Amino acid sequence: MNELSIKIKIGNREYPMKVKAEDELVLRQAGKKINEKIKSYQDQFGIDDFQDLLAMTTIDCFVEKLQSVEIRQNTDEVALDQVSKLNKLISSEI
Repeated sequence: MNELSIKIKIGNREYPMKVKAEDELVLRQAGKKINEKIKSYQDQFGIDDFQDLLAMTTIDCFVEKLQSVEIRQNTDEVALDQVSKLNKLISSEI
């Protein structure tokens, strides 16, 4: 397994990490997105307390994740229902 030692900067701190080489880009993108959300909340609400900014960013990220999971589940259910209907049509023609 090929591991890299990287540092991800979140807000005003750097976090050293050991990651798989194939995960590096995703982790760096995640760090960038987190910093963008922190900056957005800071600008939008004038909040300087870093713990508050991190909490708001965490809530925002998890809401997005949960909504994404729900959408995917609904899409999967619709797709399975359509496949089932197609199978029934095919079976009735055979």
